[in-house]
Amino acid sequence: MQLYNKLSAKEQAKLIDEAGEERLTISFYKYHHIKNSVLFRDHLFVNWNQWRVLGRIYVAQEGINAQLSVPAPDFNNFKSFLDSIEFLQNVRLNIGIEQYNKSFLKLKIKVRSKILADGLNDGTFDVTDIGTHLKAEEFNQLVDSPSTILVDMRNHYESEIGHFEGAITPDVDTFRDSLGIIENELINYKQDKNIVMYCTGGIRCEKASAYFKHRGFKNIFQLEGGIIEYARQVKELSLENKFKGKNFVFDERMAERISDDIISCCHQCGKPSDTHINCVNEGCHLLFIQCEKCAEKMAKCCSQQCMETISFPLEQQKILRKGGKTKNKIFRKGRSELLF
Repeated sequence: MQLYNKLSAKEQAKLIDEAGEERLTISFYKYHHIKNSVLFRDHLFVNWNQWRVLGRIYVAQEGINAQLSVPAPDFNNFKSFLDSIEFLQNVRLNIGIEQYNKSFLKLKIKVRSKILADGLNDGTFDVTDIGTHLKAEEFNQLVDSPSTILVDMRNHYESEIGHFEGAITPDVDTFRDSLGIIENELINYKQDKNIVMYCTGGIRCEKASAYFKHRGFKNIFQLEGGIIEYARQVKELSLENKFKGKNFVFDERMAERISDDIISCCHQCGKPSDTHINCVNEGCHLLFIQCEKCAEKMAKCCSQQCMETISFPLEQQKILRKGGKTKNKIFRKGRSELLF
């Protein structure tokens, strides 16, 4: 049996269009000791592939972190399969606020050393001693208190387009970078302040809350299910929405709109915009914010240099890319000096 994708992204997109059925974008995570992560990975692939599940999933000895897309008619089969795995029974599924049938175009299940790149030595503290979970209504009440400090555990390019009012938003590129910066900023509030954290779906807060408790912080709280679940509860229970702007997501949708506020600007002209785009030059692929006018003017490129590159024949573009290392530039996430 072939445990890999047989179709290209283009071929998969065509099949999705031809199927004409709705798909659900879902994310979940679970920390659990998995004895054989390779075998577990293969077990997931065989079952999910038959139900046309697509997505990006990380499996490690410490658990699973999944973002995926499931055909709506097969959701019950998918859920029953998860429930058949003891440690995933009744796992919380964060279902996207805004659905897009092509949020994922391949099934990628990767075995890694960790399901979250945090740079921490888990053997030095109790990763299960986490902060207190807060539902949306409890979260709203606690963040209104003057004794509370609200912390965004996401990266700068995520909080740039949307965040909770009054939150500390660290200017970092990665989660591992944020831990030391946040600790230093809050060092004087270990005993007497409520530290409330939030992230996209909850996984970063799960690890960060245990780490900060290990570092001596007494009153640690985290938003249960992250921004995704918060938005669902706000809508379902008619609560006040304290989140402004968009929630950045790691699939083809790029973001879900949580409020009508546009709190960021186009990286090229400076006008209000919160639409992320990857530069269409495959040798660049920089993530940045671009308004509609600049997208038209710049042909969805980040710079004049990239505009010139995409005007070349495809074979010449491939030659120019050969041997190039763009990863550091790609993950500068809107910090490129080439942006106008």
